[in-house]
Amino acid sequence: MGIFSRVSDIVNSNINAMLDKAEDPSKMVRMIIQEMEATLVEVRTTAARGIADKKEMLRKRDVFAQEVDEWTRKAETAIRKDRDDLARAALVESEKAKEMVVAIDNDLDTVESMLVKMNDDITTLTQKLKDAKIKQSSLLVRGSTARARLNVRRQLTERNVDEAMIRFEQFERKIDDLEGAVESYDMGQRNLSDEIRELEADEKVDEALERLKRSISDKSS
Repeated sequence: MGIFSRVSDIVNSNINAMLDKAEDPSKMVRMIIQEMEATLVEVRTTAARGIADKKEMLRKRDVFAQEVDEWTRKAETAIRKDRDDLARAALVESEKAKEMVVAIDNDLDTVESMLVKMNDDITTLTQKLKDAKIKQSSLLVRGSTARARLNVRRQLTERNVDEAMIRFEQFERKIDDLEGAVESYDMGQRNLSDEIRELEADEKVDEALERLKRSISDKSS
């Protein structure tokens, strides 16, 4: 499969649909990421060669453009010296150089179009690769969580766990009974702390009453 058809397949692919059909989504997403990374490397390598070719073409175009100017200058010199034969020969060379400039310009248009397309492909591939890695992380988390939940469920369904929970509840009930018996002895009894709290409450009420009386007296006077 050629690199451009591979890029097209990846760009147009639906990762979610591929994972839905896969027996092992984690394995499938790993394969997708590996294919994307390999394709991205190839696309970048091809783009690098295209950029180098473009630079070389521009250098050659400059050389032939300079030749056009140089042969035209020579033809003008020959005409001034009444050497139409030399002028004609110089113009022939100038036309050859012009044809090379036109041919290189056409090649440059092709390379430029290819580079623009490859730049778009690299952008799309990079985003697709990012999405695939996010999907991989999500699958790993979901798989780990599912395995942990399955282990818990298995443990909870084992008989010894159920029996231990029953014994624990029975022990809690015994503790509740003991605490209830202790609290029953305290019912209806006042301890020293309770009496002191009542005295403190009475003092606060007396102070509030005195403040209110003073306030009323001040207003009357």
